[in-house]
Amino acid sequence: MVKKEGTEAEGPGPRHAAMRLDEREKQQERNLREACAQGDVEQALASALAAYGPEVMRLMATLLDDYGRSHAAFGLFLEDLRHRLPEFRWEGSFRTWAYQLACKACSQVMHTPSSTAGAVDVSALLDQLPRRRAEARPWQRTSVRERLRALRESLDPRERLLLLLRVDQRLPWREVARVMFEGDEPLTDEALGDKAVALRRQFQHIKTRLRTLGMEEGLLSGERAAPR
Repeated sequence: MVKKEGTEAEGPGPRHAAMRLDEREKQQERNLREACAQGDVEQALASALAAYGPEVMRLMATLLDDYGRSHAAFGLFLEDLRHRLPEFRWEGSFRTWAYQLACKACSQVMHTPSSTAGAVDVSALLDQLPRRRAEARPWQRTSVRERLRALRESLDPRERLLLLLRVDQRLPWREVARVMFEGDEPLTDEALGDKAVALRRQFQHIKTRLRTLGMEEGLLSGERAAPR
């Protein structure tokens, strides 16, 4: 049988893969919601960790850049998740809510590790974290992909978090804005929209800067698109 270009004989493409991932996340949230509705907090917690635990750890590593502090923050996250899971109202994405709890746990570790943290100022938290030093220029002795990754790692923590949420985790812009929103005031729909617009502009600036750096290092040509 001859495979024709553009037919299903070629196998699933990126769009099919994205649809499968989206359906898998919906199924995960259905399982979580069912366990919560049945009052089975431990089963819901186990399902949540199986589905989102690795993602939460990546987020914490991005914010804290330290294994010990990330481990401590994950412990605080687990405690908070177990306590607050029965109260989750399912008005939004569980994943986004989990990311918000993760940011709160990171804030506790950064500022008051042994006490209960109040409102989370994610902006202040990220401003206190150091940039990863790029003087060693590891991309000069590694593969192109690793060199591009090293350029991304040289960004400041806020920028790395934005790329993590939008590029790696593929969150919609309003969900990215919800995770990165600072303060404890009520989050209105207008404020969320404004934050999403501002983050999208920042994302474009980051892409332009990464493209410029990549071209300066000989990793990208002038024709090649920047990381999306």
